[in-house]
Amino acid sequence: MALEDNYRHKGLRKKLIEEIRKKGIVDEPLLRAMGKIPRHFFLDSGFLEYAYEDKPFPIGSGQTISQPYTVAYQTQLLEVRKADKILEIGTGSGYQACILAELGARVFTIERQKLLFQKAKEFLPAMRYPIKLFYGDGYKGLPSFAPFDKILITAAAPYIPDVLKEQLKPGGMIVVPVGSGDIQIMTRLTKISDTDFEITEYGHFRFVPLLEDKAEDC
Repeated sequence: MALEDNYRHKGLRKKLIEEIRKKGIVDEPLLRAMGKIPRHFFLDSGFLEYAYEDKPFPIGSGQTISQPYTVAYQTQLLEVRKADKILEIGTGSGYQACILAELGARVFTIERQKLLFQKAKEFLPAMRYPIKLFYGDGYKGLPSFAPFDKILITAAAPYIPDVLKEQLKPGGMIVVPVGSGDIQIMTRLTKISDTDFEITEYGHFRFVPLLEDKAEDC
């Protein structure tokens, strides 16, 4: 696939970033990062004309690339700092992982859908970010690479798994949409100590569900 990012794409992207800013995203490094990454690279050709609308789109295997505002909202809550070691659960198209990497994070991302994993494995090297991609069950995290400064879950979770809390450094954060119904509450968990956690709830969002025990080791 030829990756072309022309003046029209850049103009549409700039317009999208202004739209997100007007909706309340104030993290300027995040907005700059999103302004650098061509969202149309992550969509099937049938959606190219709509890539810079603030909407989610299907990417196959029953999954979606999230609405840009939602991506920005989650990422802003994560308070990404350069050299943060971040675990992303739900690689999907790889768009969110690239934003984290553009912000200077060390990104470890895990995908349970085999077709999406294979697609990301083939595509992500073209983006030239040192992203580490894994195939597996996001509920289990990546214990052999823990602890992480931050964990970002990009699918709806009915609860925050204890195993993921264990893989978080003290002072670290998990941002996740929590809820088992159609609408979830964006939630940030901060690890105060090995036994103490602070939970803050934010706005309502709609995500595809995070499924458990559906991936096998490669």
